[in-house]
Amino acid sequence: MYYLETRRDVVRIPPARLSPNIGDVISELAQQQFEGKLLDGQSLTVLIMNVKLIGEGRIIHGDGGVYQDVEYTAILFRPELQEVIEGQVVEVRKFGAFVRFGPLDGLLHVSQIMDDRVNIDEHNQRLVGVETKRDLRVGYKVRARIVSLSLSEISPRDSRIGLTMRQPGLGRLEWIAESHKKTEKAEGGRGGGGGGGGGKKAAAPAPPAAAKAKAA
Repeated sequence: MYYLETRRDVVRIPPARLSPNIGDVISELAQQQFEGKLLDGQSLTVLIMNVKLIGEGRIIHGDGGVYQDVEYTAILFRPELQEVIEGQVVEVRKFGAFVRFGPLDGLLHVSQIMDDRVNIDEHNQRLVGVETKRDLRVGYKVRARIVSLSLSEISPRDSRIGLTMRQPGLGRLEWIAESHKKTEKAEGGRGGGGGGGGGKKAAAPAPPAAAKAKAA
């Protein structure tokens, strides 16, 4: 999900920002230009650092700015289809809940929250299972799987990411812990026993054969 990469690109330096302390200016401009932007249609640039100038800048006729090649280290966030993520519910709507994981939000549609019919309490920002009474509300942490992914280059925060929790091992973290406890209890009941009555006793080992008497 998070990746560290060394990349090269070009930074435009406006005429007003040209100064002897060009290294700091380049770092600031590079952060403004690249951070928060989608790279190659699949990776969101979260942070860049260690910006280094490569060679001399170029001037384009009719443009007062200087175009400078740079190399930098980038922390990228790259969600992938079918990836299992953990995040926090940040909003509940009548059609589902939005979960924030890393810098992006994904949608848990009401049909993908649990194997139960869900009642929607939008006023109190919660979703409740009719039979299980399990609820989901703002602030709860969940584990989900990405089932659809469409990232927006214009506005990455408006990307469309679909999630599901209808699978073993997924759901609100408290639900998962509860399921694990039930499984361990069931396995303990099947594996226990420890010598209860009713079973046949093991036969005792036969005594050693008697030694033959010596001839008189």
